[in-house]
Amino acid sequence: MNIFSSGNHFYFVLLLTLFFSSNEIHAQQLAVDVSSTNQKPLDSLWQEHWFEHKKQLSLVGSNDDVAVYYDEQMPNSVRWPIVLMGKCWAYVKQNYGAFGADPKLYVILHQVNGRDYGGGHPSPFFDRSHDYKNVIDCGLGNWTNPVGEQIGMPIHEMGHIVTSASHGAKGSPSDALWGDSKFMEIFNYDVLLNIGMKAEAEKVFTQMQSQYDDFPKAETQWFKNWFYPIYSGYGKGKVLNKYFALLAQHFPKGRGNRFQRDLNYGEFVHFWSGAAGVDLKKTAEKAFGWPMEYELQLQQAKKEFSGVIY
Repeated sequence: MNIFSSGNHFYFVLLLTLFFSSNEIHAQQLAVDVSSTNQKPLDSLWQEHWFEHKKQLSLVGSNDDVAVYYDEQMPNSVRWPIVLMGKCWAYVKQNYGAFGADPKLYVILHQVNGRDYGGGHPSPFFDRSHDYKNVIDCGLGNWTNPVGEQIGMPIHEMGHIVTSASHGAKGSPSDALWGDSKFMEIFNYDVLLNIGMKAEAEKVFTQMQSQYDDFPKAETQWFKNWFYPIYSGYGKGKVLNKYFALLAQHFPKGRGNRFQRDLNYGEFVHFWSGAAGVDLKKTAEKAFGWPMEYELQLQQAKKEFSGVIY
């Protein structure tokens, strides 16, 4: 079973709700882009059969990059996801490479009342649970405009497909360190910039200046002190992709090309240094602190993964 249940991201969504403004962008301002392709015809109906999800979904639109399905509660007048989710997935494929043979992302949106089907979850192409498709399944009470959580949640779930299925490797050995949302903060920022939604990206950036976490130490600022310095200084989206490429190339995998274990902090810094092409130990010291445990892990990582060069 995919480890990301629909409740896992609920509190992330609440945080986004507190911050993001409610700018009005009328859905009809975004035209539907339905492209003809030589791909296998899409099913007009799709029956959910995962977790607590049991609804019948209807195809509301598609293009070369996405197929968008709604449950019966979703108003068909909401058309912006076809265009914008397509732009997001097109950029993800451009930056991180293909995710399986099917080029489409399957976007499922639920209109919810209360907490039923609320929140979101992803499923990458190698999961049987979602019919071996790249799927994001999201539920909110309102999908009228592509601002705040309405655009942020689906991009967040795309990020989980990236972290768990990049370059053909299965699993996300970094999750043990950055949890559910830390990478998604820089991922959302990057995707929003690259689909032309600079104002929404700036909201993410501003929010992250006062975002603190209690791991790996109190008042850690993952975005401000770790991800953004790496992103802005060493290649933006390219450096994010290179991290996953290096993991897929060098970190131990077993049956089915699945990662065998989680990273420790020394290995984490070593692989990010390889992605950036510079030693990031000083950056890590500022972001996370640097106990002797991390130093020993880093020295071992340099020996064990000597092919990661910087």
